[in-house]
Amino acid sequence: MRPAQLLAAVVALSSVTAAWPDMFDHTNAISPVKNVIYGRQDNSESTEPSKTAEPKSSATDGKPEKTEDPKETNSGSASATATGKDKASQTGKASGTASATKSKSKSIAPDKPAGGIQMITPEAIAGPQYYKIGDWVTFAWNYTSLLVTPKAIDIMATCTKNQATYTLAVNQSVEETGRILWDTSKDKDSNNPLLTEMYTLLVYDSESDVTAIPSPGHLGSANSFRFGLYQPQKYVPWAEFECANCNGAMGTLTLNALFITCATTFGSLLYFAYSFGAF
Repeated sequence: MRPAQLLAAVVALSSVTAAWPDMFDHTNAISPVKNVIYGRQDNSESTEPSKTAEPKSSATDGKPEKTEDPKETNSGSASATATGKDKASQTGKASGTASATKSKSKSIAPDKPAGGIQMITPEAIAGPQYYKIGDWVTFAWNYTSLLVTPKAIDIMATCTKNQATYTLAVNQSVEETGRILWDTSKDKDSNNPLLTEMYTLLVYDSESDVTAIPSPGHLGSANSFRFGLYQPQKYVPWAEFECANCNGAMGTLTLNALFITCATTFGSLLYFAYSFGAF
């Protein structure tokens, strides 16, 4: 080998030898061999030593922390417990009251009849009743179809002749058997004096009205009993008695009308009998 060639080979070998360590240097960031052979390593962890949390001081400004007083804690717990019990008790009472009220309320079917009265004084079989104005009159009755008892009742007597209403009792307590005593002498000389006429007894709920539509099971306006009142006349001997509707002229006219009616009826019978060949 020539000296020139030998020198060139030595220079080339020395260049390769000088560059060879850099190819495997791990600290060289631009070395491609490092990345290929060893791969990229992520050194994200801090090299600084981790700091440990210092324990908090149990005192602030040299004063110890204030701890909860067990008495106050127990008192608060007891108060909360008592409050909870009170609320539970009140809720229970309110719920119980509401349940009791709801259980007491009645549900009445709409097809049930309204309440009324049935007279026992006078009895229903006694027939029409007439009372003298100025006397005491007694009425008594039982309730029928009554499912809701009214708190009180009003009792009236009405007359269609003078369109007057006479108060017998107001806000009378309700009993199993109703009863009223009426002193007719008090209404004898009132602004609307009692007449010799027929009257109707009214018994109805004080919280309702006479013209109110009766509800099922509730007391309606009981107005089925009618009675008569009359004004007594002075005694007149028979010989002095005169009938305004029984004079002679009136009697003659009545007899004539009766005779004509009988004659017309008899003639009609004869005509029909002859027409059918009875003669």
